[in-house]
Amino acid sequence: MTAAPAIFISGAAAGIGKATALKFLAEGWCVGAYDVDREGLAALATELNEEQRTRLVTGELDVTNNESWQQALTDFTSHTDGKLNLLFNNAGILCSGPFADNTLESQQKLIDVNVQGVLAGSYLALPYLKQAATSEHGARVINMSSASAIYGQPSLAVYSTSKFAVRGITEALDLEWAPHSVKVMDVMPLFVRTRMVTNMDAGSVKRLGVRLTPEDIAATVYKMAHYRGSRVHWPVGLQTKLMLGASKLSPNWLKRLTNRWLTR
Repeated sequence: MTAAPAIFISGAAAGIGKATALKFLAEGWCVGAYDVDREGLAALATELNEEQRTRLVTGELDVTNNESWQQALTDFTSHTDGKLNLLFNNAGILCSGPFADNTLESQQKLIDVNVQGVLAGSYLALPYLKQAATSEHGARVINMSSASAIYGQPSLAVYSTSKFAVRGITEALDLEWAPHSVKVMDVMPLFVRTRMVTNMDAGSVKRLGVRLTPEDIAATVYKMAHYRGSRVHWPVGLQTKLMLGASKLSPNWLKRLTNRWLTR
């Protein structure tokens, strides 16, 4: 198992995390699939052939808990001779609807999962990533961001806030960890066909629709895993690419007006 490059995926039991695990296993990687959903991880293993199962390690991970992170990373790297080439900080949750209509506790939990999870995972994985940085496959972190990190989204206010935080730490660590040869990037899709968008209460999802699949994101993450340039943000899908491009060219008043129209 140690000859192949190694990826650790948080939130791997369903949706984007599961699709990414399947993609990397199909491409010959060692995959650490960790989640709080044990049943989902067991179901993932049933979709693999015998050879792929030899390259899969699964385990429980609560991304809001530092000790859980450390145990999960120690467990996975014990199967890879200490190797960790890629950390995919994928785990995330969502609450939608007017800010005042969601409980404060539910929105604070969202921050804990979406932001604390990325912070703790990146911090605790760094020693392993430094060791892998000079290897053939290098070392990198890919964070799950979102098109909602382009401009703050009504009815997704706290989710959008969490993804701005992810965008910020991605940009900062990509510069800070460059001397260690650890590349840091984020993937920025619009709405993806997962359970997270089921019954979402936001005007933007009604206007823009749900056009991306988890497999679309997995394919992008796989491309990012082999990228050697300086690019940091990876929008997925034409809509997101147009939105990100327009945000760089448009004055603030026009971005605000556009987002008001998209989300009403």
